[in-house]
Amino acid sequence: MQEDILFQISNKLKEVRKGKGKTLQEIADDAGVTKSLVSQIENSRAIPSLPVMIGLIQALDIDLNIFFKDIIAKTPGNSVLVRKKEDYQPFTKENARGYFYQRIFSKQFKDNHIDVVLLRLEKDARRPMVRTNAFEFKYVLSGSVEYTVGKNKYVLNQGDSMFFDANELHSPRCIDGNEVLLLVIYFFNEPI
Repeated sequence: MQEDILFQISNKLKEVRKGKGKTLQEIADDAGVTKSLVSQIENSRAIPSLPVMIGLIQALDIDLNIFFKDIIAKTPGNSVLVRKKEDYQPFTKENARGYFYQRIFSKQFKDNHIDVVLLRLEKDARRPMVRTNAFEFKYVLSGSVEYTVGKNKYVLNQGDSMFFDANELHSPRCIDGNEVLLLVIYFFNEPI
């Protein structure tokens, strides 16, 4: 698959579900999966298998051809990919306040997928602890953040970084009264 097809699919699943006025639970029940899995897929925290993806699309009562009609594989003309900041794709994830994501780059490499994201946290940003079916690398571009991973807390300042298994519950919190800007790299290791 090309660089951001998975994220186009995730965003379209959420858009179609909300457009049809269906809840996560309704779609999960119809597709025979958990509500949590549907939420993770819609929020780009899990990569669905083909049977799960087809089940979700069918649960939305939409023809597969129509669903995939506007999904576009972006293929560069050569081996160098340049992205201008105006091309970064804003997106939303979990039920969170003060979290602003921009997708910089996304690419499939055999059975692995990498997603590079800028995450801006407002000074009072809040969300529940989450899990992501990936490994995550965080680099603090500006500000100071306290990152809770499992039962441990880590303080990171500008220039600091961390890497962890994001299947562990985790969440960041601004600690110096200023917003924080993070470079986040997700390493998904699942066949698509």
